[in-house]
Amino acid sequence: MSRSRIIGPVLALLPVAVIPYVSGCDVLGQADAPDRGSAPQGSYARGVSPLANPDGTKPGLAPLAGSAQRAAARELIAGLAVKGRGSKTGYDRDEFGSAWKDAVDGVPLARNGCDTRNDLLRLHGGDVRFRSGSDCVVVSMTLYDPYTGMTIEWRKQKAAEVQIDHVVPLSYSWQMGSSRWPESKRERFANDALNLIPVQGRANSAKGDSGPASWLPPNKQIRCAYAVRFAQVAVKYEMPVTGSDRAAMLRECAG
Repeated sequence: MSRSRIIGPVLALLPVAVIPYVSGCDVLGQADAPDRGSAPQGSYARGVSPLANPDGTKPGLAPLAGSAQRAAARELIAGLAVKGRGSKTGYDRDEFGSAWKDAVDGVPLARNGCDTRNDLLRLHGGDVRFRSGSDCVVVSMTLYDPYTGMTIEWRKQKAAEVQIDHVVPLSYSWQMGSSRWPESKRERFANDALNLIPVQGRANSAKGDSGPASWLPPNKQIRCAYAVRFAQVAVKYEMPVTGSDRAAMLRECAG
């Protein structure tokens, strides 16, 4: 399916409800420790519908609202190409470039002097605070995790509590054809904001390299939106999904 055929029905649904987002960005003074006595400077992002966020540059991930959006979601998902998983032989994270590489052409937020991980924390977090002397390195924030529906008060001292999820896992993409992509395309895939969401670390670890047939977010309200984001990434990178994954995605967006 061409991108123009997908975008048309999506745009017809707009405007959609957007939950307000205000990010407070403060620089911490000492030893990367948050000033626990200061008043909150903003609020965390609960997000927008993926149909209103086709490049991934708006914060959060909100449930789809209403039958029209679900119909658009099913049209998008139904147009995905299907094939079986290939071999994982040769897969290595390094095949997608150095982790969180800033110098990647062709994706949002790149080449701004800040690595991809910190870009994503800053984009999706609220009450964001930076290391002293930096406007890049995030040391604390409030994150609403759409996968679990939980609000996380994150501190860099316990970095693993929040991880950046590749919505379409790198290993999954390798088995679905990215092993034959040029390295530059794999680097874009690994650092594209459309394919990246900060979430609870335990949820991300539980997902592994699963597709939607094997793993869906614990928060049932977000599952159709997650399927749409998975499909958006697959369409952008002209990547097939398995038949069981497409069927699972359609089920989540039924009705």
